Amino acid sequence: MSVEYKQIISSITAKANRLKEYLLPVKEKRLRELELLIAKEDFWNDPDKATEMLKERTTIAALIDTCNAIFSEIEDVDVLLELAREESDKAAEEEAAQMLADLEKKVKRFSLEITLDGEDDARDAIVSINAGAGGTDSQDWAEMLFRMYTRWIDKKGYNCRIIDYQEGDEAGIKGVTLYVSGPNCYGFMKAESGVHRLVRISPFNASGKRQTSFAAVFVYPEIKDEINIDIDEGDLRIDVYRASGAGGQHVNKTSSAVRITHFPTGVVVQCQQESSQHRNREIAMKVLKSRLYQLEKQKQEQKKQSLHDGKDDNAWGSQIRSYVLHPYRMVKDHRIDLEIGDVDRVLNGDIDPFIEGVLLSNSQNR
Repeated sequence: MSVEYKQIISSITAKANRLKEYLLPVKEKRLRELELLIAKEDFWNDPDKATEMLKERTTIAALIDTCNAIFSEIEDVDVLLELAREESDKAAEEEAAQMLADLEKKVKRFSLEITLDGEDDARDAIVSINAGAGGTDSQDWAEMLFRMYTRWIDKKGYNCRIIDYQEGDEAGIKGVTLYVSGPNCYGFMKAESGVHRLVRISPFNASGKRQTSFAAVFVYPEIKDEINIDIDEGDLRIDVYRASGAGGQHVNKTSSAVRITHFPTGVVVQCQQESSQHRNREIAMKVLKSRLYQLEKQKQEQKKQSLHDGKDDNAWGSQIRSYVLHPYRMVKDHRIDLEIGDVDRVLNGDIDPFIEGVLLSNSQNR
């Protein structure tokens, strides 16, 4: 076995051991607690809660199995490399080298998965994209981000449903709200919350000048019924109106769209994608609860500025990521100083390097 392979195996083993020490004691304890709760006779009295517990058990069991599988594969590749050395078997050595490369990827992916241990990380996500400073250019930029995220969602295998869609005045969109569901959906997408900046030659400017545009992305965890968010009906204004934009045959035929304003916080949510006013109101209330929950969490964590107040800073200096199309081509995440030159690849939904980088950086800074 070459020194290089020994060093790689040693590095992978060290990383795996750290992950095991971090993961197993806590996860195995939680798994035992769940098994005791599931064994109770009254377990199915609350079907929704029971389903959530079973889902959590499956997730934890899968993590533990993956951790054990990594150590088993480390032993397998170690044995294979030793045999390749003893018998000078080039094919076996190449096979072992491929196994090592796959193991490194698996350890990296696993280390990312176990960072998603926040109380809301396993929840589905509500994603809002809003055009900021920059007029038509920013509305076009918001639509570009919408396309980027829907492509990433498709690649991830998540499900996506449009809750609200507001077309731009001349091009693009003023805003869109999405409901995204899938494993650890909020855990991944929360890394995208913030202001995104675009620099390019404006296609809407006859003089061909360079334009800087901004759009804001806000991500909230979907709130299940077991979390009680008290909303006083007297604090709400509920407006109904005719839907517009992309929404199907019912658009503009009936006043089915619903807009809810929460006076104490100034939060405004709306839904126009369903043909039923009742259904749109139900979805809008769910979105409102999710946003109020997120605001309350931030308040409890003593953050200096709430997410809603942060909307006013949708301009220069507050961006988390810059996308530059002119005078050079590059995407840079300012939180982790990660730069990628293939802008088209990023705008086509390949944003995992940024999401993974931010999540891993946050976990290391805990």
